[in-house]
Amino acid sequence: MKKNVYSVGQVNQYIRNMFAQDFLLKNICVQGEISNWKRHTSGHIFFSLKDKTGVISAVLFAGEVKKGLPQEVKDGDEVMVTGSVRVYEKTGQYQLYAREITLAGAGLLYQRFEALKKDLEEMGMFAQEYKLPIPKFPKTVGVVTAPTGAAIRDIQNIASRRNPYVQMILYPAQVQGEGAAESVARGIRALEALGVDVIIIGRGGGSLEDLWAFNEEILARQIFDCSVPIVSAVGHETDTTIADFVADLRAPTPSAAAELVVPDIREILNRLAQAKMSMTRQMEHLTRQLREQVKRREAQLKVQSPSYQLLNRRQYLAELQDKLYGALEKKTIRCRNDLKQMEHRLPELMHRTILEKQHRMELYASQLDAVSPLKKLSGGYGYLEAEDGSGIRSVEQVSKGDRMKARLADGDILTEVKAITRKDVNDGKE
Repeated sequence: MKKNVYSVGQVNQYIRNMFAQDFLLKNICVQGEISNWKRHTSGHIFFSLKDKTGVISAVLFAGEVKKGLPQEVKDGDEVMVTGSVRVYEKTGQYQLYAREITLAGAGLLYQRFEALKKDLEEMGMFAQEYKLPIPKFPKTVGVVTAPTGAAIRDIQNIASRRNPYVQMILYPAQVQGEGAAESVARGIRALEALGVDVIIIGRGGGSLEDLWAFNEEILARQIFDCSVPIVSAVGHETDTTIADFVADLRAPTPSAAAELVVPDIREILNRLAQAKMSMTRQMEHLTRQLREQVKRREAQLKVQSPSYQLLNRRQYLAELQDKLYGALEKKTIRCRNDLKQMEHRLPELMHRTILEKQHRMELYASQLDAVSPLKKLSGGYGYLEAEDGSGIRSVEQVSKGDRMKARLADGDILTEVKAITRKDVNDGKE
């Protein structure tokens, strides 16, 4: 069986694609101890992250240092590293590409985050079957966020640009600090009571501590129990909260939430215009088809009228009579000509047939004479028979003392076998 053979580069590229398609590895937070911390002249920082069970190589590129490293760290520090795990094709090794490094103080919050996430997931609060569909054409959209933040401005700008006919209702909530989770939960209950079509909850980006209100269990349960679809739009695209998992839809940013919830009126009008054009074309096409159908029906009625049918039958009968008379006349002439030809050719055909039969009889007689047994016997040959009348063709058929009959052209001879001499048919020796 022939095996597929791959190059090293192909294998490395395949493994890289596997890592790139893994959702967990695209945005992962790893806790461990810093070791081999090296800052190169290019600005890139290379280090290892280790714990009691293993070590993973990591890198923080120069472009990420300013925003991903809020404070200097050193070997031995316990840190939380957020980033993605990818394969470096040239060496075939995987490593952690860091985007943010925080000291272990934030790691305690992350542990609480992971514990609550695990508990809620086991309860089924993240299950897809409980997600409510987002309405395609909402009339009222509720927003729970800070009234002075960038999030509400982004949502209002995008919503008014996409569809000014959609009513936006803001519930001004506290989105950071003590009591923020309860404030957002109250906003959800209030907007649900108003009967809005969909609710957006969220805020702008920040650290894990800044976004912690959206990781509280009280808010997660309120989102899950809400009968109105909820879109979570917390922080930046890389930020993930418990609210994102429980909500019916997660938007990477507040701006994206407005894009997802508020339909673009221009797109709707374009679709309506296209639908109108399509309906007009279909109506015109259907009208043409109906007119052609009416014409065909008129023609069919005309053809089916008795007077038209009678006229056609008379014409058809006249044509048949002409054809019949013409055919009979042609056939009569042809028969007369054939009879005349046969009168002249019949004697000649009979004579030729007799000659052919005589010649064939002579050939058959010659063939029979060539295979006649009597002719062979008259040439000096004989034929041996056993006492039972069977022909003898080999010495193996007789034994010493057997009686035989030799048939010749002029009579038969009775003989007895006195001796048998066998001949080797392969070398001609006796």
